[in-house]
Amino acid sequence: MGARAASAGAPGTLSLDTLVRLKRERERRTASGTGGSVRLAVPEGMRTPLGCDAVSMPAVFGRILLPRLPRIGCVYADDTQWWWLVPRDSDVALEWPAPARYTAGAVVPSSAGLPGLIHKPDGMFPYTPPIPLYLALCRVTGTPPAWTRPVSA
Repeated sequence: MGARAASAGAPGTLSLDTLVRLKRERERRTASGTGGSVRLAVPEGMRTPLGCDAVSMPAVFGRILLPRLPRIGCVYADDTQWWWLVPRDSDVALEWPAPARYTAGAVVPSSAGLPGLIHKPDGMFPYTPPIPLYLALCRVTGTPPAWTRPVSA
């Protein structure tokens, strides 16, 4: 009954979608205000109408994935990590397999310096499609995609 009231817009009740959105905005503000991190810069002339998050992974996985993906957006790298730009909220209903890490707002630690742009797509959008990236990463890490795992009660 409570979920029904929330979807009907009962006064003083927030929907699950609203709560998730508020949590993500808080995480983005916290990450962008942290002195130990910086936001990956989108190349000049590119647009981000869907917002921007990043998926980081060890460089060894990045090198394996690059030739396996049909479309690739902006990819940044340093000596140990690669970061792939994806549309905001590309982690919804996905559990990115370890050792990958999903970062809201495309924020990276500044301790190692700003990673360099190693791939820029020809178009005007910087995104790597998240589902092919997710599936390729699941494959190279030997992790079954979240939707193929048994559901427990």
